[in-house]
Amino acid sequence: MNVVNPSQFVPVPPSPPLMRDSRVVNAMSVDVEEHFQVHALSSVVSREDWDSRPSRVEYSTHRVLDLFAKADVKATFFTLGWVAQQHHGLVKRIVAEGHELGSHGYEHVRVHTQTREQFDADVRRTKSILEDISGVPVNGYRAATFSISRDNLWALEVLAEAGHTYSSSINPIRHDLYGMPEAPRFPFRPEQNASLVEIPISTVRFGKRNIPCGGGGFFRLLPYTWSSWAISRVNDTDLQPSIFYFHPWEIDADQPRESGLSIKSRLRHYANLGRMENRLSKVLNEFEWDRMDRVFASAISV
Repeated sequence: MNVVNPSQFVPVPPSPPLMRDSRVVNAMSVDVEEHFQVHALSSVVSREDWDSRPSRVEYSTHRVLDLFAKADVKATFFTLGWVAQQHHGLVKRIVAEGHELGSHGYEHVRVHTQTREQFDADVRRTKSILEDISGVPVNGYRAATFSISRDNLWALEVLAEAGHTYSSSINPIRHDLYGMPEAPRFPFRPEQNASLVEIPISTVRFGKRNIPCGGGGFFRLLPYTWSSWAISRVNDTDLQPSIFYFHPWEIDADQPRESGLSIKSRLRHYANLGRMENRLSKVLNEFEWDRMDRVFASAISV
């Protein structure tokens, strides 16, 4: 595969969505990382500080797994290699309970800060770590902070060369940290006959703009009715499954609070953490959900 540009993107031909009880099955995903590894806190927490911060990821991810078990939902867990190395038992539980294990890179480094060689080494290292611990193939990848965009589309080629069959790393919206609004809203291949499929985070189309409805901070900050309506619109009007994502730290209202943050960063990271678990339970029960690889099996296998 040659290095691509957006004009070469090839939408995957639509096929009938996976259905359950006459309802579209959507894709549930979790980005497994520590509460202090996110971009919103990077101005006050450096990589050198990580070992001095209390770990919360095992506690919060076990809570997520318990919620999924109660709702009988399977999901895809895009997991940092750094987390996996420290919490083998957590990775083993994810796989043992029937969830898909995916890669989130090794240390939550945004792709646009890496050279092609650095990214390739990171991707291969993480895939090897996750597969060695879990004993299962790791086919999916999600970039830290959706950091694959127009300026580093070579990353999709690297992922394919490393053996990943799909990525969910592009968010087709306008955002101050990430986004590629000109990207397709639904699964596509970077170019004709490419082996990798990109599965963008879900949006709804209003006029000439894509409005986010795929979870994360928007799910915490906006009214629940927005997400419920938007997911239903993707299912019923676009006849497509939605892709939803969140982080284990988003249900951990007791996590330590960092000082020295801007108002924007505090809002992004801490707003409505205490409401997230109830909202998540609602969305788990209102819609049908499954793993990324099963929901998009026909797109990935074409």
